[in-house]
Amino acid sequence: MELSTLIEKIKTGALDERLRGVLDCDAASARKRALGVAETLADTYAPQGRAGLFSGPGRTEIGGNHTDHQHGHVLCGSVDLDVLAAAALNGTDTARLQSAGYDPITVELSDLEPRKAEYGTTAGLVRGVAAGIRNLGYKLAGFDACAVSTVLSGSGLSSSAAFEVLVGNILNALCCDGRLDAVTIAKIGQYAENVYFGKPCGLMDQMGSSVGGAVAIDFADPVNPVITPVRYDFAASGHVLCIIDTRSDHADLTGDYAAITQEMGAVAARFGKRWLREVPEKDFRAALPALREQCGDRAVLRAMHFYADDRRAQAEAAALEKGDFDEFLRLVNQSGLSSETLLQNIWSPAKPEKQAVAVALALGRELLGGQGAVRVHGGGFAGTVQAFVPEDRTEAFKAGIEAVFGQGACHVLRIRPTGGAAIV
Repeated sequence: MELSTLIEKIKTGALDERLRGVLDCDAASARKRALGVAETLADTYAPQGRAGLFSGPGRTEIGGNHTDHQHGHVLCGSVDLDVLAAAALNGTDTARLQSAGYDPITVELSDLEPRKAEYGTTAGLVRGVAAGIRNLGYKLAGFDACAVSTVLSGSGLSSSAAFEVLVGNILNALCCDGRLDAVTIAKIGQYAENVYFGKPCGLMDQMGSSVGGAVAIDFADPVNPVITPVRYDFAASGHVLCIIDTRSDHADLTGDYAAITQEMGAVAARFGKRWLREVPEKDFRAALPALREQCGDRAVLRAMHFYADDRRAQAEAAALEKGDFDEFLRLVNQSGLSSETLLQNIWSPAKPEKQAVAVALALGRELLGGQGAVRVHGGGFAGTVQAFVPEDRTEAFKAGIEAVFGQGACHVLRIRPTGGAAIV
């Protein structure tokens, strides 16, 4: 439909059901956000071609901490924070995008070679997603888009993956007649982030955003991961999902993150393998005395974490499928303790005075009083903590966290049932 028709349908409420279903919020809020991006698109670019509304949600890692890069299992889910955009064909060979709060970007779709100068930039992501779709044989067309994001920057909810999934859905609708499925869009997003954004990430972030709901993923073959939707209504659990932003600095932690992969890889290499997933745990256990000498104790402990958390990610998905939320919470708490004691990604040895994540975990456990669950969220060392909080303790939990970490540090989220989408 034309942009003017889209705006009119939003205003009259004709799209309320669809908006509410995808954005997982009340109709008035969804309509306000949708009308905002559509009217901004009209005012900024005034495109005349086919128009639509698109969404790329953030994602949360639920189970499997640092298991994906060893070709293990993870459990993740899309959340009710997203990048929302109105977009329309513009009749040119150029993609133009304005994100609220950022400078506009322009990408010529006739030149899709990677540019090191665009590493870490939105332009790099747009160029990379476009290149990934072109590489599948689709003819690209220029478009204009205006976007607004509620995905918290630096929150571990993967704002870059949300943006990649958003752009993938825009191009899928405008150039591919909707032929690309959610898994293909996720793989294109990973390609863009690896090659054009300069970040060697796995596929979990994009998959969690693109597929929607809670999904269990087996990365035994990362090119063709096995994705299993987990049928569980988190809203019926009696708990809310909280993400605690410790407002700690991610700078200069690249070495800490890389050391986890390197040390797990060093253990695998002792068996002539590249990934721990390829090494039977019984062989690892039998070789512990030699591995301590050859790889060091921390590497051995981190490998122990991989084997245990790889099993737990699968067990968590199974518990949810059976509707056993108490067992799920027990496993989440076990995972959190394993990350602290075995994986050791709670604080950086280079900055022992900076232990915000450890403080958040200790405070969270005090506030939960033996109920719910709390664990490090994502890469670790700085950043965020995840908690499942009983509904009747949510207000007190939030107040207790924010008394230490500041107003707005505790975010109450929901698992969103819909992943990346062309809403209209």
